[in-house]
Amino acid sequence: MQNNAVLSTTGLWTPSQSISNEELVESYNAWANQWNAEHAAQIDRQEVEAKPLSSAAFIEKASGIKSRYVVSKKPILDPAIMAPRIAERSNDETSILAEMAVSAANDALARAGREARDVDAVLVACSNLQRGYPAISVEVQDALGMEDGFGYDMNVACSSATFGLATAQSMIASGQAKSVLVCNPEICSGHLNFRDRDSHFIFGDVATAILVEEENRTNGAGYDILGTRLKTKFSNNIRNNFGFLNRAAPEGIGKDDKLFVQEGRKVFREVVPLVSHMIGEHMAELNLAPRQLKRMWLHQANLSMNQLIAKRVMGMDVSETDAPVILDEYANTSSAGSIIAFHKFNDDFVTGDLGLICSFGAGYSAGTVVIRKR
Repeated sequence: MQNNAVLSTTGLWTPSQSISNEELVESYNAWANQWNAEHAAQIDRQEVEAKPLSSAAFIEKASGIKSRYVVSKKPILDPAIMAPRIAERSNDETSILAEMAVSAANDALARAGREARDVDAVLVACSNLQRGYPAISVEVQDALGMEDGFGYDMNVACSSATFGLATAQSMIASGQAKSVLVCNPEICSGHLNFRDRDSHFIFGDVATAILVEEENRTNGAGYDILGTRLKTKFSNNIRNNFGFLNRAAPEGIGKDDKLFVQEGRKVFREVVPLVSHMIGEHMAELNLAPRQLKRMWLHQANLSMNQLIAKRVMGMDVSETDAPVILDEYANTSSAGSIIAFHKFNDDFVTGDLGLICSFGAGYSAGTVVIRKR
């Protein structure tokens, strides 16, 4: 007999520091102007191209982003550094990624009235893991004070949270666990090239957590998970080549492809139809019509992309009530984006209301989770 899985609640941890578009542009333009002055002769001889300047208006028009939260603000805005600076911790201290995950997890547990001992498994599902091993999830398990259970890490880039949700549902359906915490700590500022005009504004830092439980633990609260659908299709259009093998090819260290790189126009052109079609197929599989959805909590990557996906799914223009936007404040937070949107915009749901959590990103990867208010 299959056990029904319920999305009980979510948790959120937000850094205390935020960077506005205006602050980011001031830093980038100071660096670009200095670089152009230092390379003026080469630019005149057309040996190199001048670095283009940025503007707050350009960023908002291109993405819908107005600001982003970060764990390390001052070094990012220093034209001589333009990267976060996070002090290394000893092995006896909780790592920063685990610390963020624990904060979000504790928020989720408190909202559900649960304690760590009620949890059987921890999944840390995010796009950038701090280390290879031991698993961040096992550290989170320990930091939460869970004496039993297990944990493991998983990475499907921006789709990690929905893939984690699907994995948690499968664990509960099979009886392997009765309660699973899916944590999504993201320090996206660490892999962002703040000296690239076309991407320096994209990402922010945050952590979310999702508590998924067996139905008989929830006392009628939460959201039934009606179905999940996962898809991957290989593409180089979003890539990050940083990894442990970089030291084996030291001549490549320092290259831009060790940070986030993307072909933005290609991504837009290819991901919109892929995700729109996938959502339609998933709804049909569940014998549901898209217009039965009260809300879609979409991955927060780009405002125009979300608006077009929502329009294609619904067959009409939709409002921010139907497809909430949080990227104006948080920017793209990779796997956490759709979970932040759900976390902040679900209080008006009543019994029977349907919603869709959807994420998509590098891979390409995409995940959809259809839920119904209990």
